[in-house]
Amino acid sequence: MSLADGSAVQFVGPGNVDVVGVEPPTPEPDGVVVETACSAVSAGTELLVYHGNVDDETIADEKLPALSGTLSYPLRYGYAAVGRVTKVGPRVDPEWHGQRVFAFNPHESHFRADPSDLHPVPDGIGTERAALFANVETAINFALDSAPRIGENVAVFGQGVVGLLTTAVLSEMPIERLIAVEPLERRRALAARMGADETIDPSVCEPATTIHELAGGVDTAIEVSGCPETLETAVESTRYGGRVIVGSWYGTKRGSINLGDHYHRGRISIESSQVSTISPELSSRWDKNRRRETAWKQLQRLKLDSLITHRFEIGAASDAYRQLTERPEETLQVLLTY
Repeated sequence: MSLADGSAVQFVGPGNVDVVGVEPPTPEPDGVVVETACSAVSAGTELLVYHGNVDDETIADEKLPALSGTLSYPLRYGYAAVGRVTKVGPRVDPEWHGQRVFAFNPHESHFRADPSDLHPVPDGIGTERAALFANVETAINFALDSAPRIGENVAVFGQGVVGLLTTAVLSEMPIERLIAVEPLERRRALAARMGADETIDPSVCEPATTIHELAGGVDTAIEVSGCPETLETAVESTRYGGRVIVGSWYGTKRGSINLGDHYHRGRISIESSQVSTISPELSSRWDKNRRRETAWKQLQRLKLDSLITHRFEIGAASDAYRQLTERPEETLQVLLTY
């Protein structure tokens, strides 16, 4: 079968992806077929999969039907596809035909879906911008879980796409000082444009010392760098009674952390934040539908076009992953196009 019929990205081993031919599917009686226009590559979770830094027995995502398998090679992975419904099953409302939709689906040119798993893209949001939906929803989840109060100081460690989006969302909240910690100059400049009051380069100073000098420590530190070693810096930057929100998934990567006097005597909390669930403390008022409605509104409002830096046709998917791996100083959001 030629790639002209259909194509999909398949992870076959550490540092190795193939683009394989697939038969364009027909819909199930109560399902639809989506033809993908573009899909966003995750520089966090996907690069862990690409480099083999995950436990191959881990379920990709138990909450998403398209990602219900394990992370063992070979596998298809990805969770930010945007396209149009091109076929509908006989038991599906024909109004679905032609709708532009977002799907938590691997990188595939065509895929079957249940309409309940699709999210119609609102008018006024471009197709490429819609591919950022999953990352915006994640940033909103971090903001909800961190729950900064008026007048507090917050630091975001790591200014990749998710970190920048988190900075942008937090900048609209009535906090006193928002600090972005990031070693790459271009990302620090973008963080300032996204609303950070201060940016810190951890390669030229000790961030915790600088943060204590600037703000007496932060009330909340959000760790989204993807580097386990950064967690200790986040703890050291946090003031008495403060919280560290860990948004990174480290996979099998390990890092030592000194939970010494500052952590122990400072009564600092370390908490996880993961977008597949809603915090129990919020579940009486927030559900995924409310969070996703909020994400669409943020996508319409925030200035995000500068986040998309590279586009690769799906046949050049291996180049996309090398770009993210080898040239992080010039690369943010990579899209695959179909």
